Amino acid sequence: MKHRIVVLGAGYAGAYAAGTLARRLSPEDTEITVVNAEPDFVQRLRLHQLAAGQEIEAPQLADVFAGTGIRLRLARVTAVDPERQVVAVANADGGGELGYDTLVYALGSHGDDRGVPGVAEHAFDVAARPSALRLRERLDRLEKRGEGVNVLVVGDGLTGIETATEIAESRPGLSVALVARGELGAQLSAGGRGHLRQVCDRLGVTVLEHTHVEAVEATRVLCAGGTALAADATVWTAGFTVSAIAAASGLEVIENGRIVVDRTMRSVSHPNVYAAGDSVYAVGDNGRPLPMSCASAGYTGRQAVDAIVGRLTGSKIANTKLEYPGNHISLGRQDGILQMVDHEGQAKPKYMGGRKAARIKAGIVRMSLWATSHPTFGLPKRKHHLATAPKASVAEKTVA
Repeated sequence: MKHRIVVLGAGYAGAYAAGTLARRLSPEDTEITVVNAEPDFVQRLRLHQLAAGQEIEAPQLADVFAGTGIRLRLARVTAVDPERQVVAVANADGGGELGYDTLVYALGSHGDDRGVPGVAEHAFDVAARPSALRLRERLDRLEKRGEGVNVLVVGDGLTGIETATEIAESRPGLSVALVARGELGAQLSAGGRGHLRQVCDRLGVTVLEHTHVEAVEATRVLCAGGTALAADATVWTAGFTVSAIAAASGLEVIENGRIVVDRTMRSVSHPNVYAAGDSVYAVGDNGRPLPMSCASAGYTGRQAVDAIVGRLTGSKIANTKLEYPGNHISLGRQDGILQMVDHEGQAKPKYMGGRKAARIKAGIVRMSLWATSHPTFGLPKRKHHLATAPKASVAEKTVA
C-alpha cells in the first residue's frame, strides 16, 4: 500500500511542499493529495493591489500541479482527527474524509477582528481574494460618488501601510486615512519612518497615530476617548489569526492556535503531522518565533519537506535556515521600503526607499509567483523510494 501524504492548503507553503515532495519521492511508493478550498493560487502578497483596482494573476492549481502526479481535492477542511489519521472535508457536493499517513498542515491565516464590535458586520479586509474583491466593488461605487468620500484603513502593520498607500495612489479621488495604534512605522528605522511619512504626505494619506479603535459602524469608527471618524469604507488590517481546526483536533498549539513543532516542523504532539506557513509556531535560528510572512512560509515549507523525505527514505535530514531578513514594503507602484533587520529582529539603521525598492519588491513578488507555479523546477530528477523500515537512529540524524 502506498504511503499517503495529504497537504492541507495550497498557499505559498502548501503548494511548494506538495510539488517538492512529488518531485523527490517515487510515485510507486507514495500518493500525494492537496486539499484547497479554491481552484486557483491566491497571491496574498498582492491582494491590496487587487482591492485597489489592479489585475493580478491567479494561476489554476490544476495547471500548477499538472504532470506532477499530485491529486487536487477542491474542498474546505472542516476537521482533523490525528488519532484516526483522517481529515474531514466539505464542498458543494457534500462531505467526506481523507485518510493520511503523513499530514502537512498549511492552512494559513485569516483576518483577526480582535473582538472589536462591528468589524465582522461593517469592515472590509484584504486577507483573502473574495474579501479583497468585495472591497474593490465598494471602492468602485464610492469613486462614482465623487469628492468627499472617506476610506479609513485601520492597522499600521505592513498590510495596512501597503493597503492605504495603494488605494491612495490608484484612486486619488478618494480621501484615505490610516489609523495607527502607536507611532507610524514603529518597526522601521528612523530613516525608514521618515521616508514612509514623506510618501503618505505625497499621496495624501492622513495618518492618525496613537488612536485605539473600539467599534466599527456602517459609516464611522468609534475610538477611545469618544472620537468618531467618518468612514464610507472601513478596511480592517489590524492583524491575522489562524483557524481553530488545529486546536480543536488535539494537536499541541500555542494560545493563538498555531501548531507547536520541533526544529524540523514536526508536531511535538503527533509525529506524523508537519506544519508550515502561518499555521506553524516555529522558533527561528535567533531563538525568536518566525513571523507570519511569505519568507517564513518558504523556510518552514522547505524544512518540512526535507524532514519528511529524510524520515521516509531513511536519509539524513538537512536543517534549513530559519531566519527573517527584513521587511519589503510596497508604497504604491512607484515607491517602497526595504528594511533589513538584525539577529534580534530589530531594524538596522540603513534602509532603501524609492523606485529601486519598489522594483525589488515587485521582483520578489514575481519570483514567489513563478516558484509557486513551477514547484518542481530545478529539483533533482531522481525520485527516492521509501525505506521499508528505517532505523530511528538513521532517520533522526540531522546536518547543519
